[in-house]
Amino acid sequence: MLATAQTCAVVGLDGYIVQVEVDISPGLPAFNIVGLPDAAVQEAKERVRAALRNSGFEFPLRRITANLAPADLKKAGPGYDLPIAVSILLSSGQLSAIPEGVVFLGELSLDGSLRHTTGVLAMASIARQQGFKAIYVPETDAPEVALVDGVQVYPVPNLSTLISHLRGDMAIPPVETTGIVPSSTGRTASENNLAHVKGQQHAKRALEVAAAGFHNLLFNGPPGSGKTLLARCLPSILPNMSPEEALEVTK
Repeated sequence: MLATAQTCAVVGLDGYIVQVEVDISPGLPAFNIVGLPDAAVQEAKERVRAALRNSGFEFPLRRITANLAPADLKKAGPGYDLPIAVSILLSSGQLSAIPEGVVFLGELSLDGSLRHTTGVLAMASIARQQGFKAIYVPETDAPEVALVDGVQVYPVPNLSTLISHLRGDMAIPPVETTGIVPSSTGRTASENNLAHVKGQQHAKRALEVAAAGFHNLLFNGPPGSGKTLLARCLPSILPNMSPEEALEVTK
């Protein structure tokens, strides 16, 4: 039986949606992960097997194939453990269904608890852009993911609690999304205000032109000429970042 779940990958600073497909078929017991996985993803086989058994679920003693699509995108890190485990439970009939438009992220411990996963902010951002409505993440990562508004964030302590939630036996309360608020702290501080710099008229004019037109700027000069001071004063004449810009630089 074929089952699918959605997760995300991070390449550099950009997130990508990854579909986890699991097929369980008759044959000698085997567990294969395909789709350009790295060593950490390959090791998910042992983590998922132990986590399922220690959480009270049955690990199917049949031929299991997990495909991480798209296959041309390199998959790195242990964050695929949770969606693989959920897909195995779906494919083996131990879980009947999962809601539409949800994403699963997280590394599994051998006892079934979820560990911190790196890059969750970029993953949550791409999930929201692609129209997903809910994200299941480790409890420790929930405050970071809550910076992305427009999606429901569910903090998951362990695998058994998640499955009970998906079955409807209990409810995991979602974390309130706070959104990201750009800060203007330091813009008016005397030591960082361009208006308080004496002299350097040509350099100050160059900063103003660069800030007004969002141009690139190169500082060049001998030590002590004021390059560092001017660079530190540049934010004082820049506009506040939009929430999207603040989210981009926070990644």
